[in-house]
Amino acid sequence: MVGALRGALAISNFLRQHDLVQVQWVTLSSGRSGTPQRDEPTFNERSVTVQVRSGATAPILRFDGPLAIVGGGAVDAGMLQELAGRGVALVGADGGADTIAAAGLMPAAVVGDLDSLADRAAWEQRTVVRHIPEQITTDFQKALYSTAAPVTLALGMTGKRLDHTLAALSAVLEYAPRRRLLLVDEVDVALAVVGPIRFGAASRERVSIHPLEPIGFSGSTGLLYPLDGLHLRPGGLLGTSNEGLGGPVEIIPAEPVPWLLILARERLWDLVAAG
Repeated sequence: MVGALRGALAISNFLRQHDLVQVQWVTLSSGRSGTPQRDEPTFNERSVTVQVRSGATAPILRFDGPLAIVGGGAVDAGMLQELAGRGVALVGADGGADTIAAAGLMPAAVVGDLDSLADRAAWEQRTVVRHIPEQITTDFQKALYSTAAPVTLALGMTGKRLDHTLAALSAVLEYAPRRRLLLVDEVDVALAVVGPIRFGAASRERVSIHPLEPIGFSGSTGLLYPLDGLHLRPGGLLGTSNEGLGGPVEIIPAEPVPWLLILARERLWDLVAAG
């Protein structure tokens, strides 16, 4: 299934009762804007559309700068305010919109099946609301296939419920080959990586490498425990709690398979700016 989703264009039809919801995925641009901007969503009528209900379509919400998709898990209000202060656009995945509002902020859009959104009618008077009733995907996935941005942060997708955390990891595996994604929680930031990466790490700084599926590594530099020739896989050998040696780090996988680079949350802006 994952392999099929990695094509340049895949079309998936979802049927829920008598409502047909069609979603089309395209390869997103890998270009990245420089300075984060506090822009409203930009609609491109030439872009692929998302059929949100029978007979109705809407263009993908396109953002020129960083985007944060906020779910219903544990979210630090201070972090949301910091993101907004740095010009990161906020999108609520269903009830995540209420979390954004509780932090005194307004989401650029609300996307999901809206089964946990408080007072939908009031939200429709305040911002863009995309009701997508299909139940094949999670609200996080709905927000991902309804948006495009040079870098996307995801908050409130982990914690509280283990099934939501596992579903978020599955979504990251699905979208990592064509979208720059970072999962953010109260302690860590996890960057989904496909291919090699270079960054700096302090001496004894925690650097965890987590395989989303089996992956081999050609080599590494700057780590206490080198990855040269190692094969990591879920349920097998992992790369938890490696350490930086103080200086440049390079990690080179042997194949273009998604994996997670996990650092302390204090490194969030370094990872947003990297690449």
